[in-house]
Amino acid sequence: MYVWGRMARTMATAPSRGPYRAGEESRLAFRCLPIDIDFNLHLNNARYMMLADLGRIDIFLRIGLIALARKNGWAPMIGGLQVAYVREIRLWRRFEVVSSIETWEGTSVIGRHRFVLDGDETAALILTIGGVYDRSSRRFLDIDEVVAALGRAARSRPPTETERAFMISHKNLREQAKQV
Repeated sequence: MYVWGRMARTMATAPSRGPYRAGEESRLAFRCLPIDIDFNLHLNNARYMMLADLGRIDIFLRIGLIALARKNGWAPMIGGLQVAYVREIRLWRRFEVVSSIETWEGTSVIGRHRFVLDGDETAALILTIGGVYDRSSRRFLDIDEVVAALGRAARSRPPTETERAFMISHKNLREQAKQV
């Protein structure tokens, strides 16, 4: 029930944060609670992923993707992620999850989720790769097609060297997973 409470709060407060525009950030504030911790008394690994999900949900709600996906039978999906933990988030510590859509290419979109402590200190960084699946045609949509359907004129920038390496690594691991 705890996870659903945070999701309900994120969804209920999304309109107060205004529309999301490409290049902007979603900022959600949290506190590390006893239910979030592991034996080391810091935010556990799985909780980082769940909180990054909330960052994505906030963006999807504010950009209009959730409503459009429901209307068209689409499903935004995460394909993979990579995490770098830099500093721990201890019990009772306040932090923010700063999420953004970084770029897209073809059917893949790159997201970024930075876990930020006081003083703009990064605790963790997550890169995600995902897409929007069209259930009726059983294919992933070109992200430019999704952007146009949202009524946006945004254009993607070329992936950075780090993003390109992540995309290649993800593709290779995905291929390996299919062979196992």
